[in-house]
Amino acid sequence: MSKTPETDGAVPAKSVNPMLKSALEFGPIAAFFAAYILLKDQSFDIGGTAYDGFIVVTAGFIPLLVASTLVLWRLTGHLSKMQIVTLVLVVVFGGMSVWLNDERFFKLKPTLIYLLFGGALGFGLMRGTSYLEAVMDTALALTREGWMILTRRLMYFFFGLAALNEIVWRTQTTEAWVYFKTFGLTAAIFLFFMTQGKLFKDHSLEAEEETAE
Repeated sequence: MSKTPETDGAVPAKSVNPMLKSALEFGPIAAFFAAYILLKDQSFDIGGTAYDGFIVVTAGFIPLLVASTLVLWRLTGHLSKMQIVTLVLVVVFGGMSVWLNDERFFKLKPTLIYLLFGGALGFGLMRGTSYLEAVMDTALALTREGWMILTRRLMYFFFGLAALNEIVWRTQTTEAWVYFKTFGLTAAIFLFFMTQGKLFKDHSLEAEEETAE
């Protein structure tokens, strides 16, 4: 049995309580949203410089995400490439927002994340392979054609999310963007996979085996 790039030579991920895992993955985002709602209209004078609530909340979100990611890695012994890339971009662009007292850098982060993921999937497609399969093959059992179709759709979807994030943060208020980032993007990804039911059914390995019989 061949190994995927995600697991080749790596120690298998340890099992962890699903509730704890979800809390570590989504807890920092929920905390960011709650803190923003509480502090959005406040201003803080730190070292003679005025920082609005969004910047202060961003400053707290960065170490919280780092800590939760490290705990998740310690418990499971594994981090996905998506988690690593997200953490790096949060630290870099969130840090720039705090350092320069400019919220635009943090708002740009989702755009770059989705462009990177969409670009990586597109690069794999040009090579005739599905990098998505390497990441999700343990979660979905699809034919090669199914993986290629899903990868192509997800690539376009990621590019669409990148464009949508640019439109929202450049044309809407910070509060509107926070709601969009917290709920809109999450809901969009959930709906995307919910609408792929026919693909999962038509290109499942079980359906192919039944047809072959």
